[in-house]
Amino acid sequence: MALPILTDSFHASPDAWKQVCFIIGLGILLTAMGAYRSPAVALMPDVTPKPLRSKANAIINLMGTIGGSLVLGLGIVLKTGKTANTFMSYTGYFCIVGGIMLVCLCAFMLTVKEPRLVKKMEDESREFGIDESENDLDAKHEAGAGKLSRGEMTSLVLILASVVFWFFGYNAVTSKYSVYAGNVLNLDYNSTLLVANIAALISYIPVGAVASKIGRKKTIIAGVIMLGTAFTVAAFLDNGTPLPVMMVIFALAGIGWATITVNSFPMVVEMCSGSDVGRYTGFY
Repeated sequence: MALPILTDSFHASPDAWKQVCFIIGLGILLTAMGAYRSPAVALMPDVTPKPLRSKANAIINLMGTIGGSLVLGLGIVLKTGKTANTFMSYTGYFCIVGGIMLVCLCAFMLTVKEPRLVKKMEDESREFGIDESENDLDAKHEAGAGKLSRGEMTSLVLILASVVFWFFGYNAVTSKYSVYAGNVLNLDYNSTLLVANIAALISYIPVGAVASKIGRKKTIIAGVIMLGTAFTVAAFLDNGTPLPVMMVIFALAGIGWATITVNSFPMVVEMCSGSDVGRYTGFY
């Protein structure tokens, strides 16, 4: 009896079919994003010696933040943050962003020669004694020594659990931030998020350098403290709060998030050998 009732409800409501099509389309989009993101992210440790991976990941995040800032700037131009435009068409917005991504993909395909870059990284690692040769790695795997020890496995699980929880918390806040910015702060969410992005943009390279000096764990803990402080204070903001105070809080959130994301991925991939980078990137 349930199936005919469900079918009848869809016949009675064209909007229900639109919702189903939207969910299917969104699922395809997210699957496609995951399919290209993992190998793209794994390329960094494949071509970067271990001591330089925090700095390299800082550059990756720097470029991603530039892309995010362009999108927020486009949102300001198209006035997507205005309450009156809540139900506006996003077709043009999507086409512009998709076009930018395609141009970047073409530039990537034409300029990045992966096998040559990987060989260069391996040669430099051997020259400076950073990594073992491929023969040594193969021998370790054959002997079973390439597997993680109990302590290393525990560390990996705890790092991945931390990644889950801080992305969980960050996305929980940002997913409804557009509503909060408009209804409570009386601000355009694009402009305020742009402040956070610019602060992150400025901090990425210094954060990578700091992590090289004091270690990634301490740097991440500092980032968690900054982000938690920013979110806690932000819970008490309203439209009567002075704008400079709001900007400082948004900037602190951007710096805290940058500090976390720059160092979390290298911590994961440095626990594996070169041949396992893709798999550990998938875990991440």
